[in-house]
Amino acid sequence: MFTLGNQYGAGTGSTLAHESAGSGSPEKNSGWWRTFHDKFVVEERYVDPADRRRLYRASVILAVVGVALFISTLISVVQADGLSSADIPVRDWLLAERSDAVTAAMIFLAVVFGPVVLPIIVLVVIVAWSIAAKHAWRPILLASAMLSGVVISQIILQIVRRSRPPVDQMLFGVDQTFSFPSGHVLGACDFLLVGTFLIFSRRRNNRAAVLGFIGAGVGIVLAAVSRLYLGYHWLSDALASFSLSLLILGGVIALDTWRTARIPGEAITGELSKAESPRD
Repeated sequence: MFTLGNQYGAGTGSTLAHESAGSGSPEKNSGWWRTFHDKFVVEERYVDPADRRRLYRASVILAVVGVALFISTLISVVQADGLSSADIPVRDWLLAERSDAVTAAMIFLAVVFGPVVLPIIVLVVIVAWSIAAKHAWRPILLASAMLSGVVISQIILQIVRRSRPPVDQMLFGVDQTFSFPSGHVLGACDFLLVGTFLIFSRRRNNRAAVLGFIGAGVGIVLAAVSRLYLGYHWLSDALASFSLSLLILGGVIALDTWRTARIPGEAITGELSKAESPRD
């Protein structure tokens, strides 16, 4: 497990009012323009050199595991063996477990993680986070990850063109679009995994980070089970979505670390980041 948020000088009492930008007109260094400008000055933070190495290592491992798992799943789907051999047994088991109460719960989950409600939730979170935070880097990174997932899934859907389970097994309307990978599951994975990392990467409490990722895992499982239970996807569809999300998460960790993580001796450039960093 990599260490999150073990950074120097977090939460110092310095304010931007005592920090001089050193250039520009007074109008640009105060008021709404200063606030708007600083939102888009990338957040920088000091971390231990060992922590930065661990973050880079974690990003590589996640990307490699994600690519390997996706390729294995794709090959099994194309050849109709391997990992995809569990698709029909899992579907039959879920069909046998259907009940009115469980179906209602699964429909609720499908709506929450669906193409209407989830984007609204993501938009509200990103906008609120951007307004409340000193920096907009992390909300922008979350939005970019979500958009990347949508683009990647749409490309793969058109390339693989896999059929969904029979329509007479679908419990929430007929859907005859392609199934591999699951957009619902990929969206849930990206939002929960990337969001959890971006939140806890700035905190020192590793126990809270572990609990956060456990909660994200539970949400991902619920999103995947709802799609399988309602008859819209195969198990391998959900597995492919999870593997793609691991790749995206690895990319986010690498990009965030490269752009924001500084070790003692390296320069901090953003004015707000300077205000929050320890003095030399």
